[in-house]
Amino acid sequence: MARRHNDRVQEKKTRPAQGYNLDGDYISPVRSFQDLSLKNCKSVIFHSRYAQVLIFLTIVGFVLRIYNLGFNSLWLDEATTYYWSKLGFVELWEISRSADFHPPLFHWIEHIMLVFGHSEFILRAAPALLGTLTIPVFYLIGKEIYDKNVGIISAALLTFSYFGIYYSQEAYSYSTVLFIFSFVILFYLTALRTDNITFWVLFGIISAIAFWTHYYVFVGLGVIYLHAIITIGGSLKKDIRHAKNLLVAFCTTLILSLPLLFIVGERFFRLTGSPPTYGVLGPILIQETLVRFSGGYSSFSWIIAFIYLVLMIGGLVYLYSKDRNKCLLCAMFLILPIVISVLISSKMTMNPRYLIYLLPVYFTLVAMSYPIILKLVPNRNLLYLIVILIGVINAPLLAEYYSGYTKEDWRGFAGIVQSKTQDGDVIVLVPSYMSAPFNYYYSNVSDKTFEYGADNSTDLKNIYQLKGNSSIFYIVTGDISAMNPEGDALLWLSEKARLETERTGIYLLTSNDAERQ
Repeated sequence: MARRHNDRVQEKKTRPAQGYNLDGDYISPVRSFQDLSLKNCKSVIFHSRYAQVLIFLTIVGFVLRIYNLGFNSLWLDEATTYYWSKLGFVELWEISRSADFHPPLFHWIEHIMLVFGHSEFILRAAPALLGTLTIPVFYLIGKEIYDKNVGIISAALLTFSYFGIYYSQEAYSYSTVLFIFSFVILFYLTALRTDNITFWVLFGIISAIAFWTHYYVFVGLGVIYLHAIITIGGSLKKDIRHAKNLLVAFCTTLILSLPLLFIVGERFFRLTGSPPTYGVLGPILIQETLVRFSGGYSSFSWIIAFIYLVLMIGGLVYLYSKDRNKCLLCAMFLILPIVISVLISSKMTMNPRYLIYLLPVYFTLVAMSYPIILKLVPNRNLLYLIVILIGVINAPLLAEYYSGYTKEDWRGFAGIVQSKTQDGDVIVLVPSYMSAPFNYYYSNVSDKTFEYGADNSTDLKNIYQLKGNSSIFYIVTGDISAMNPEGDALLWLSEKARLETERTGIYLLTSNDAERQ
C-alpha cells in the first residue's frame, strides 16, 4: 500500500515536467539525415507541436522579410553591390583583391540573382530568403544548447527581430553572414557532442564559407577554436590523438580559405594605417551592439534591450548550473568578439552589424531564461504565451519600421533633382562616391545635365570654375564628414551655396549666384 502511494507521489512529481514537452509521448522518427524520408517528414509535421510552431514562425518570418522589400531606395552599400555584381565572377574576384575589403561570395550570389532582374526587390531577395531560412537554424542551435523549448523561443526572437528583418531587407552580406555562421555554431556544437569526424569536417567547410562571406567572422571562428582547445585540453595530456578531429576541421578551413589569406593581411594593415573617420568607436560599441541586437534602429530599442539583457544574464547563470562547458562557450563567444572589436575600433571602422554572427548565441541565452520563468509560472501553455509575447513586444518596433523610410530616399530625391534642373545645369555629388545610389535612379544623359564628384574644397573650386552661365547644384550627405574630416568642403559650401531642399538626410544646395528666370 505504501509502495503504491509512493509511486503515485512520484508520478505526480514527474507528470508536470513531461507535460511541458509540447509533443507529449510523440517521438520524432527523424534522428539524423539518414531518417529524412517523405513518410517521416509527414509524421513530424502532423504530430510534432514543435515542428508546427517552427513552420508557423518561419512563414511569419518570411512574410515580414518579403513585405515592402522594394520600398526603400538602395543606399550607398546596396548600390555598390549592384554595380559590382554586374561584373563577371573573375572580375569580382579581382575587385575583392584590390578595391573592396570584402570577400566575393555575396557578390557572386547577387550576380546570379541579376538574371531575374535589376530591381530593388530582386537585389534583396536572396538576403530575405536566407534571413528566413536562418529561423529554423536558430531553433536547432537552441535545441542543441539546451532543449526544444529554448530552440522555439530563440527562433521566435529572430522571427520578430527588427535587427534581423532590417538586414534581411538589405542587398548586402550581413543576412548571409548570419545564415552561414549559424551553421558554423550548429555543426560545432554537434561535433563536440558526437565527436563524429563528419561533423568536424562540415564545421571546417562551413567555417571557410563564412570567411568567404565576411572577413570579420575570423574573430568568431578564433573564439570557437579557442573553446575547442580548452575543451579537449585535458585529454590531450593523456593522448594527443584526441586532437585529430579538431585538426582536420582546422586544416579544412585553412585550405579552403587559403586564396583569401594571401590578401586579407595586407588589406587589414592598410585599413588600420590611419584612424577611422566614421563608425562606432570605443566602449560605446558595447552599448550600441546590445541595443541594435535587441531593437535595431527603433526609438523603442532601449526598452527591449534592457529586458533582453536581464533575461540573457539569467539564462547564462541557469546554463552555468546545467552545463558549464556550453556556458563557457556562450560567454566567450559573446564577450571576446565585442571586447576585441572595442580594442581595434580606434584603428579601423567598427559597427554593430559586423558582429551579427553573435546573434544566435545572444538569442539562445535570452531564451535560456525560459526554465527559470517556468519554475515561477508552471503552466503547460507558457511556451505559447512567450512566443506571442515576443511578437507583441516587437510589434511597435516593426510598425515603426514599416511606416516610413529607414534608408536614404535616393529614388524620391532623384525625382526632385530632375524637376529642378534645366538643360546644361551642373550637378555635383559631395562626396563623389554618392554617385552610386544617385545614378541608380537618375541619368544626367536623359536629363541633359553635367555631373561631377567632389571630395574636398579643391574639387569644389575646380568644378565651380567650369559651370559658366549654368546653374550648379550640390548633392550633399553626411558622409562628407568621413571623406573630408578636415571640414574644408563643408566650409566652402557654407560660403558659396545655399540650401534648396532636404530629403531623408540628403541635401540639395544651389550656388549663391544661381538665378532662375
